[in-house]
Amino acid sequence: MSSIREISTPAEAATPYDLLVVGGGINGCGIARDCVGRGASVLLVEQDDLASHTSSASTKLIHGGLRYLEYYEFRLVREALIERERLLKIAPHIIWPMRFVLPHSKMLRPAWLLRTGLFLYDHLCTHMTLPKTRALNLRTDITGKPLRSEYVRGFEYSDGWVQDSRLVVLNAMDAARRGADVRTRTRLVKAERGPDFWTATIQNKDTGATQTIKARAIVNAAGPWVAELLHDRLKVTSQNRVRLVKGSHIVVPRMFESKQAYILQNPDKRIVFAIPYEHDFTLIGTTDVPWEKDAGEVSISAEEINYLCESVNRYFKQGISPDDVVWSYAGVRPLYDDNSGNASAVTRDYVLDVDATAAPILSVFGGKITTFRKLAEHAVEKLAPHVSVLKAPEWTADAALPGGGFAPSEFDAQVSRLRTYAPHLTQDNAWRLMRNYGLCAFEIATPSAGEMGQMFGKGLSAREVDYLIEREWARSAQDILWRRSKLGLFIDDAGQAALQTYVEDRLNAAKSPVFEDRSGWQQNVA
Repeated sequence: MSSIREISTPAEAATPYDLLVVGGGINGCGIARDCVGRGASVLLVEQDDLASHTSSASTKLIHGGLRYLEYYEFRLVREALIERERLLKIAPHIIWPMRFVLPHSKMLRPAWLLRTGLFLYDHLCTHMTLPKTRALNLRTDITGKPLRSEYVRGFEYSDGWVQDSRLVVLNAMDAARRGADVRTRTRLVKAERGPDFWTATIQNKDTGATQTIKARAIVNAAGPWVAELLHDRLKVTSQNRVRLVKGSHIVVPRMFESKQAYILQNPDKRIVFAIPYEHDFTLIGTTDVPWEKDAGEVSISAEEINYLCESVNRYFKQGISPDDVVWSYAGVRPLYDDNSGNASAVTRDYVLDVDATAAPILSVFGGKITTFRKLAEHAVEKLAPHVSVLKAPEWTADAALPGGGFAPSEFDAQVSRLRTYAPHLTQDNAWRLMRNYGLCAFEIATPSAGEMGQMFGKGLSAREVDYLIEREWARSAQDILWRRSKLGLFIDDAGQAALQTYVEDRLNAAKSPVFEDRSGWQQNVA
């Protein structure tokens, strides 16, 4: 199924959808995938690119949330740890295990408290497959080498890493290939509620074309805009509220050679991660800052940069300053407002609000990327009494996401297999393609280098760009360089400009009535 599509003429769609999902972040795409897999007809609209806001601005961890134990969120942590195990199996290309080192600071949490928390963390999920916690002597263990001499003791535990925006895209891809209609750059203008159906007006932001559709139910997964959508465009009241908290991250040149990450305690009781990132860098974050401005216009502040630098300098021998920052990003987390006074203490749990006084609407408040799949199941449970097709059995727990149909232990073998199929690929490029696309990399790579087309830098080829346009809704160089990948860290200005020109030419050709798709994607090669 090609992802290049335009909204049809502004006539009213004849057949109602079962569900209109508003929001192309992880929750919206996860719910759309679950629902269409149970036989529902689904239209998903996203006003910008997939994962263009909160879902691409995370710390990129699949984790239980060790610090949430301090707030007695045992159910949330247990659910997240169970989901961590499931996600490692259904998306082994974009999610993989990582070890985290927690240096003990005598001025902060006592060692016995850390040991207790880590014991719970290891045992709340009874079928944990990752290595359990071990105590460290940081003066003799290799993990202590980058740390300052005052840190003598520590602990090492397991969690997971995720390419967050790719997780969103893969859910959208799976939803689309199962029959969902996924439309990016498409805004819900308004919706009128009847006893049995919603009548919604949607608009293509690029062309201005509008269309009227009907849906039996609406899923409001608009993230930071969940309350605004309810109040202004749907005219629905809710007792639940969302609390916006800005989280910011910085990226600096690689600070340590080893593969483990570090979790650093700060005097304000917050924690900051320092994580190996894209081979050559270290990712540092996050902050927790209350946010009351436009959720679409968010950026890191100088104060946040200084805070993150100071957090790292408190622990590492190699100091950093704002001058070392090569890239930064910020996002607004739409947390469920539980009236906590401290932004860091606001629950990361979620609330699903269903209003079925007429045609039903379900609104998602809160959530975290690790629990998106379970959140989707719970959403379907709440909608099923009102949309009968959703009473079909659960199915997503064991169903691999696109490209993920192999065991986690087989990743290196799949990289070798890809290089055998396309011997012109370097080890680094084959690894990157497998990490981004899994078995779908065999649809991108070709046996000869000449078939890959124009090169834009760091192994990014026209062949790959065509795939991203045709299969993954990419519409700009920014979509490709910063959400479908992080190649923006490596490709120079000239390469980025050439890429933007290529994407525009490709999209213009697709709009032509004589356009012929010559991409020739191979089906089921892997």
